[in-house]
Amino acid sequence: MAQTLPLKIDIYALWIFLGIVQALYLAYFFLSNKNTLANRYLGVLLISFAAALAEILLCYTNYMFRVIWLIDFAEPTNLLFAPLIYLYHRGFLSRPFRRSDLWHFAPFLIYLIYLSVTFYTQEFSEKYNAYISAYHDGVLSELPCNYSFPSIIYKIRDHINELMLLQMFIYTVAGFWALSNKAKAEKTDFWSNQNPNFVWCRRGQLYSVLAIVVFVVAKLIYDNDLGDHFIATYLTLIIYALSFTLTKQSAFFQQKPTKKYEKSSLTDEIQENTLEKLQTLMKTQKPFLDSGFSLPSLAKNLGVSQHHLSQILNESLGQSFFDFAAQYRIEEAKVLLKNSANAHLKIEEIAEMVGYNSKSAFNTAFKKITGKTPSEFKSS
Repeated sequence: MAQTLPLKIDIYALWIFLGIVQALYLAYFFLSNKNTLANRYLGVLLISFAAALAEILLCYTNYMFRVIWLIDFAEPTNLLFAPLIYLYHRGFLSRPFRRSDLWHFAPFLIYLIYLSVTFYTQEFSEKYNAYISAYHDGVLSELPCNYSFPSIIYKIRDHINELMLLQMFIYTVAGFWALSNKAKAEKTDFWSNQNPNFVWCRRGQLYSVLAIVVFVVAKLIYDNDLGDHFIATYLTLIIYALSFTLTKQSAFFQQKPTKKYEKSSLTDEIQENTLEKLQTLMKTQKPFLDSGFSLPSLAKNLGVSQHHLSQILNESLGQSFFDFAAQYRIEEAKVLLKNSANAHLKIEEIAEMVGYNSKSAFNTAFKKITGKTPSEFKSS
C-alpha cells in the first residue's frame, strides 16, 4: 500500500513558489513583446524555469504524493536551459535565426519522447517508486511493480543529471567562444564595459558557470534529488535578479540624464576642424579597410584624444565608433559586390577586403545597415 508524508511548508517552499510566480510574469512580458527573437527565447526559458521549479516545489513539500502522475513532468525541460541561454545571447547580439538552430532543441524532444514511451504512460506504482527513490529513499518502502521495459532501457533516466551537466558545460564553453569572437570582431577587450549588450550577455554566461557549480555541489552533497531545493533557490535568485535589472532600467525610474560630455574641454572650433579632417581622411586614405582600424589609431591620425573623437562622433554624427566604421565598410562592400569584376570573389573575401575578420560580423553589420544579406544584395 502506498504511504504518504505530511506537507512541509518552510522558507524554501515559499521562496520557490515566489520564483514560479515571478518567472511566469516575466515570461508573459517577454513573449508578449515580440519585437526580437531574443525576447521569445528568454520567455520560453523562463517558462522552462517555472516548470522545473514547480516540480521541485511539489516534491520538496511532499504534495507530489497527491499528484503522483506529475512526477518528472518537467524533467525534459531541463534540457532546454543551456540551449536557450546560448541562443538568447546570440540573438541579443543580433545574430540572425537559422534553421540549423532548431537542432539545439533535439535533446529535449528526444528525451520527451523517451519519457512518454517508457514512463509517462506507465502505472501508478512505477511513478510512486520513482518519487520515493529520488526524495524518500530509505524512509518509505517502494511498491511491488512489474516494470514494462528491461533495466537497460532506464539507464538514460538514471544518468540524466550527468547528461544535463555535460550539456551545460558544452553550451557554456560555446557561449564564451561566441562572446570572444564578438569581442574580436568589434576589436574590444573581452572584459570591456563599452558595449552594454555585450556586458549583459557576458554576465549571463558567468551566471551559467555559477549554475554549474551550484548543480555539482548540490548533487555531490545530497543523494539523488534531495538537494534540488538549493538549485531551485539559485534559479529563483536569477529570476529576481532579472526582475530587478528590468525595473532598474525602466524609464519610470530613470532620472533626468545629465549631459554626457558636460565637462569636456572640446571646443566648437576643434570639433569642426577635426570633423573636416575626419571626412577627408576616410575618403582619401580609407583607413577603415584595415582590420586593425580602431578608435585609438584614428584619434592618433587626427591628432585628438580618444575621448574628444568619441564625443565628435556621438554629437556631430550621432554614431558610436563601431557604427561609424561599419557604415564606411559596408558602403565600400556594396561597391565591391556590385562590381562585375569581383564576381569571382567569395563573400568572405569581400569581408576581409573591407576590414572584417569574421564573415558573421560582416553579415550582421551588412544586414543591419542595408536590410539585406551580402548574398541577397549581390544578386539583386
